[in-house]
Amino acid sequence: MTQLLDVANMARWIRRDGAEKILVRMTEYLEQDFRRWEKFDRIPRIASHTPLGVIELMPTSDGELYSFKYVNGHPSNPARGFQTVTAFGVLADVDNGYPTFLAEMTLLTALRTAATSAMAAKVLARPDSRTLALIGAGSQSEFQALAFRGVLGIEDLRVFDIDPAAIEKVRRHLAPLGFRVHAATSVDEAVDGADIITTCTADKAHNTILDTSQVRPGAHLNAIGGDCPGKTELDARILERAGVFVEFTPQTRIEGEIQQMAPDFPVTELWEVLTGVAPGRSSAEQITLFDSVGFAISDFAALRCARDATAGSALQEEVDLVAQPDDPKDLFSLVDVLAPVS
Repeated sequence: MTQLLDVANMARWIRRDGAEKILVRMTEYLEQDFRRWEKFDRIPRIASHTPLGVIELMPTSDGELYSFKYVNGHPSNPARGFQTVTAFGVLADVDNGYPTFLAEMTLLTALRTAATSAMAAKVLARPDSRTLALIGAGSQSEFQALAFRGVLGIEDLRVFDIDPAAIEKVRRHLAPLGFRVHAATSVDEAVDGADIITTCTADKAHNTILDTSQVRPGAHLNAIGGDCPGKTELDARILERAGVFVEFTPQTRIEGEIQQMAPDFPVTELWEVLTGVAPGRSSAEQITLFDSVGFAISDFAALRCARDATAGSALQEEVDLVAQPDDPKDLFSLVDVLAPVS
């Protein structure tokens, strides 16, 4: 039988353990898997694009477990009453190919994305960073804030969105949790004094959410909105000033901020920093940029974390996902109308 963690039980797990504690734990799982990066199969995600959005499959394997995530991205969905991003994922046993764990990944991807951001900032941001600017106050915002507090201790937030209701939503959720939330009226106001800047907008277009004049020396940028071809958020001149770090270079060149740059534009993969193969931040004045598009190994780690944290509890249910005839060579026996009914 395959173990299932559905939407209701994913939410119960997050409420049971607390999102911030889960994010800290998931960051540890991510670090474990990024440090063994070279053991994984690595390919860019398989994408099907339409004018309304994209549907993607994100597979990987470490030789013992196989995982994939199905995920969509449809920026116009909220106006039609749907979420921008939905997802589910699977872990399977490489030994026999059987799926062992099936999980919703809309909530889990929100956790994974925020935990990956915090993992990157832990090694790239200045150690004295105290203020986080959130440009874009959509579904990812609260998770980002909780991850940065859990991993880096940041409680001061400066939030801007073109939708004032979205800013108020973030304040309503996070102020009672102890965050100091400043509702900014412009990007300039939001980034003023910010040590770390997260950009996370949904519009599928080449946008300039952040101009190079708005980025001061020493800042760490966490660019997570540019996650498909034709979608960017940053002034290309920022990339020319920054040390740029990515998950998987072939995928990021297609989807990330660096799609604006020449094919040989230099980048460093994050696993290289985590393992000491390459340096991270070189000085307090350097601008560092994590050009994050999301990669399958992060989903692999998130699925492992969710599976382990909920194992043996009522949060996981068994689902009959794999046909298992008494004789493995006789699949037709399951539908043979002449066979005796057991």
